[in-house]
Amino acid sequence: MAKLELVPLRSWDDFFPGSERFAKPDFADMTRWNNRVVSNLLYYQTNYLVLAIAVFFIVGFLNPLGMFTAMVVVSAVFLGSVWAGENRAVIKNFKRQNPTVFVIAVMVASYMLISLLGSVMTFMTAITLPLTLIVAHASFRLRNMKNKLENKMEGAGLKRSPMGIFLEALGQQEESLQKIQTFLEGKVKE
Repeated sequence: MAKLELVPLRSWDDFFPGSERFAKPDFADMTRWNNRVVSNLLYYQTNYLVLAIAVFFIVGFLNPLGMFTAMVVVSAVFLGSVWAGENRAVIKNFKRQNPTVFVIAVMVASYMLISLLGSVMTFMTAITLPLTLIVAHASFRLRNMKNKLENKMEGAGLKRSPMGIFLEALGQQEESLQKIQTFLEGKVKE
């Protein structure tokens, strides 16, 4: 297994080049759309991290207690969902078959718990705003050749990144990358 590597920060021109490198995703082909999102999440992960941290700090500065509450609840729900997905076969199968529904269920559970604790607006601003921006960018940004090559290396196990580990925990990888990884793991065991 390769060591953990942080992906380099992509230039602003690469991250947000202009309207010609953005296109509406094909909602009829969910596999292709999912592959685009996963590919962009892996390639631009450091840019997304910087974006999320910037929003996180701004909101945290404005409402520190609400931010802490939201952070604890979302972390607990996420860790619980990862644990359940690994230790309960029914949940693991559901997560593989319905990844979008599973992520939405985790977000709804987080929202409901946070609303009980009174930090809904902090959650909506600090957690949902960066996630919405990230998912929108990952959905609309067209992949380039360098993006595809980097993702193939990640999927083949030649590189490991924080986003790759996160997506693996959620059961989200490009279909072709999963096939390559399964093939290589089988060959290693032989």
